[in-house]
Amino acid sequence: MTGSPIGSGGAVRGRVPRRRGLPRSRGGSRKSNTAPRPYRGSSSTPWIYLAPALVVLGGLLVYPVYQLGLISFLEYTQAQVSGGEPTTFQGFGNYAELFGDREFWRVLLATVVFAAACVVSTLAVGCALAVLLTRVRAVPRLALMLAGLGAWATPAVTGSTVWLLLFDPDFGPVNRMLGLGDHSWTYGRYSAFLLVLLEVVWCSFPFVMVTVYAGIRAVPSEVLEAAALDGASQWRIWRSVLAPMLRPILVVVTIQSVIWDFKVFTQIYVMTNGGGIAGQNLVLNVYAYQKAFASSQYSLGSAIGVVMLLILLAVTLVYLRLLRRQGEEL
Repeated sequence: MTGSPIGSGGAVRGRVPRRRGLPRSRGGSRKSNTAPRPYRGSSSTPWIYLAPALVVLGGLLVYPVYQLGLISFLEYTQAQVSGGEPTTFQGFGNYAELFGDREFWRVLLATVVFAAACVVSTLAVGCALAVLLTRVRAVPRLALMLAGLGAWATPAVTGSTVWLLLFDPDFGPVNRMLGLGDHSWTYGRYSAFLLVLLEVVWCSFPFVMVTVYAGIRAVPSEVLEAAALDGASQWRIWRSVLAPMLRPILVVVTIQSVIWDFKVFTQIYVMTNGGGIAGQNLVLNVYAYQKAFASSQYSLGSAIGVVMLLILLAVTLVYLRLLRRQGEEL
């Protein structure tokens, strides 16, 4: 039959045969329901990748902390180490003796005040230099970063020795420049703490500087330009714009600084010759060393280490909890 629209096979000429089960879209095209879905993996996949790191951390961290806590509950002196006397379980006796010692509380207060001063000074210097890095040209920026990284890479013993030579009462250039004569910085308690604080800040601020500088570079330039056009000063831009946007980074560097500065050992031990005159510059780490190795009271030294660990955990958890209450995400 001529003129009939029906061709062979019963299909309409010029049309695509409609298949069942394929829904028609608005534009007339058909979407297939057989598109591949992304592979989500099992819930144990992340732990499989983290297993090697967890094993290494378990060997380097968990086991020593376990041994530290175990020794703190025993009577463990030189007699037990040499095998002359048996090891006995003391329970919380070592902690009771420690908390009943007035010197422990004096050293704890000095450690807290000294660590707080170091953290505040390190953050202030590091953040100020990070902002400065964004204001100078490439060559001064590179020179400042190399100088900072050089200070950060210097071993603590070497840095402490260099600072002692700089402030030496007989040959140090600092006393000559300031006209102090033969003034001894390590003789007085507060001047010795100040000298150690300067050295701690010197070797710690590069970490804060580089980290905060990287965070500032990630802030959109339009935000800073808008604040400058509104007439905000540099301090106001930092306080109202940069600091809130850099809060997660500032949390990290603050916690790291608290941990590092609270357990300072090398600088105090080297620069004050083991804690200063009559122990006036003792901090908890040096105090624990004296108890454990100078007095062979290993159980008391371990108890001090456990107390330090608990204090650092408590400070970190409280700080993170306060941030959670303020609605900050890390």
